[in-house]
Amino acid sequence: MSVSSRRRRRHGGGTRRTQEERRSRTQARLLEATMECLVDLGWSGTSTTEVARRAGVSRGAQQHHYPTKMVLVAAALEHLLAAQRLAYETAFAVLPKERRNVTGALDLLWEVFRGRPAKALMELAVAARTDEELRPLCADLNERVLQTIAETFEKLFPANTLPPDFTDTMLRGLFAMFVGLSIQNALDDDFRGHQAAVLRQVKDIAQLIVPEPGGPTPASAPAPPSEPEPASGTAPDGDGGDAHRPAAHAAGAS
Repeated sequence: MSVSSRRRRRHGGGTRRTQEERRSRTQARLLEATMECLVDLGWSGTSTTEVARRAGVSRGAQQHHYPTKMVLVAAALEHLLAAQRLAYETAFAVLPKERRNVTGALDLLWEVFRGRPAKALMELAVAARTDEELRPLCADLNERVLQTIAETFEKLFPANTLPPDFTDTMLRGLFAMFVGLSIQNALDDDFRGHQAAVLRQVKDIAQLIVPEPGGPTPASAPAPPSEPEPASGTAPDGDGGDAHRPAAHAAGAS
């Protein structure tokens, strides 16, 4: 092979890489602009024309990468889910050691739910209720977010010994509560501090359920003291059911 041929090949490889980089940058701008439109203008106000304008690309370039609004929004949805997961795991990893626990994780999750990407996803989920074309795209959105939360929970707290069914229900309840709180927050920015109060209580409860990294797991933690046995010949009040035992014992029996 001649020197000129090798140069042409090297030059061609560089051109392809440059084209791919340009393509990736254009797509990233379009996806970010889609998110901004959803947050600022809502689903009905989001258009490919406005997305292209905000992204600083021509309509032809926008249509080349994402021919229709639905194709564009579908790509933006995938981009938002992946970006949020990476951002959350990265943010948790750089927390100070003393904050790398369940309370720190919940604080970060609340930040995620109040962020613009989460607001864009929420806008899609709400709009899909009445938009027949959008609904199939968002039908499994909740389950996908929950799957991400569950997988992230397992990564962040590998020492937990909670039963899988309990963990699944706990995370579903947490997700539903954060969705509701984030909608309230979008309306009043927690002007009266009610959402912060709820979050404080949730963190207090979570500390009793989820083990600290490096600390004892619930299975190895000391059991609470048992109630004294009734004196011989006497019976406890009522029918002696679980209602008369401490909540910790009832939870342990379940």
